Amino acid sequence: MTTHIPRARLVRNSRLLRRADEIIDAAARMFAERGYHGTSTQAIADVLGMRQASLYYYFPSKEAALELVCLRGTDGFVEGAEAVVDSAGTPLHKLAQLISAHLAPIESKRDYVKVFINERRYLPTASRRRLGRKTRRIERCFEHVILAGIADGSIRRDTDARIAMLAVLGMCNAVINWRAADQGKDLRRIAAGFAALIANGLAASGGSGSG
Repeated sequence: MTTHIPRARLVRNSRLLRRADEIIDAAARMFAERGYHGTSTQAIADVLGMRQASLYYYFPSKEAALELVCLRGTDGFVEGAEAVVDSAGTPLHKLAQLISAHLAPIESKRDYVKVFINERRYLPTASRRRLGRKTRRIERCFEHVILAGIADGSIRRDTDARIAMLAVLGMCNAVINWRAADQGKDLRRIAAGFAALIANGLAASGGSGSG
């Protein structure tokens, strides 16, 4: 099998870099539509009108393509969440902002996010561990804010912070698989609805609220 082109060489060659991005976009689209096991490298090549063998100049295997799609699917999530944690505001306000930041990439890179949510379990163990480090950083952001709310009394003191964090993230991650008609075109509306539901469920009586 032909060795794939190193990223450093791609960066030095804008034409190759554009082609690499086109190929990974096509892979993301096919994985999102058909699933990892339902997609062949031939199907990706057919979308691009290129020879299957040519794909291996850009990535060495279908598994490598899946890992790259999943990594791009997580781009910005950690940075966005950590920026919210470091910002001013009450814990419930920050929790609402975390939800909004977590849902926003669905609009800008839907295929990549869908593949990350649905298909990452098919990656080899080492790849899953690399992605897991990012996932745990996001989890820590949500858990940190919930714990801060428990500490300041705005979130009920009987709340299990980890269970609450997993519930919130599970709800957010499920949106990518909603029907298009249920998602609508305004993820901000969904984020606001989630924030209200969560605030009503977690907020202590007389707490500081989400604003």
